[in-house]
Amino acid sequence: MKLLFLIGDAAAGKMTVGQELMKITDLRLFHNHMTIEPVLEIFGKFNASAIKRLRQVIFEEFAASDCYGMIFTYMWAFDQQSDWDYVEYVKSIFMPYGTEFYYAELVAEQKERLKRNASENRLRNKPSKRDIKASNERLITDDSNYRLESFEGEIPFKNYIKIDNTHLSPEEAAKIIKERFSL
Repeated sequence: MKLLFLIGDAAAGKMTVGQELMKITDLRLFHNHMTIEPVLEIFGKFNASAIKRLRQVIFEEFAASDCYGMIFTYMWAFDQQSDWDYVEYVKSIFMPYGTEFYYAELVAEQKERLKRNASENRLRNKPSKRDIKASNERLITDDSNYRLESFEGEIPFKNYIKIDNTHLSPEEAAKIIKERFSL
């Protein structure tokens, strides 16, 4: 079993690169909005506890399956210990199954991410992003309030790559990840 954490700031391309990576590997994509959107629809607001519990069920069932591996997209605030702890928590679910862990960090300039924030694919898969003005404001606020890009040498894991995909297509970024980790 393989688990790839595909991390990056809002609209860095995590879901889209994950979709392309799924096409060229046997990995399955579990992007973070697959649990966020149904919870928003049901509760009418963000409910972190429900989202976490839904993710836990998916992780537990997937880890116990005979699937090749999973891509999990995650917006990791590197200045928040709780986010570091969450990654370790997710890993702890998969560890008993001999899982190999990989980390691909996508970074892109804010101007490009604001452009991507209104892309057709993003809006189709993430209804909560359809209010472009509010979504752009959240992106800018998150950039101001959290450190969503790792420092050089901060990520201690051996299977790690950082890709500036500001000027790369999702297909190009996916190919880099696939080749780097022999997925």
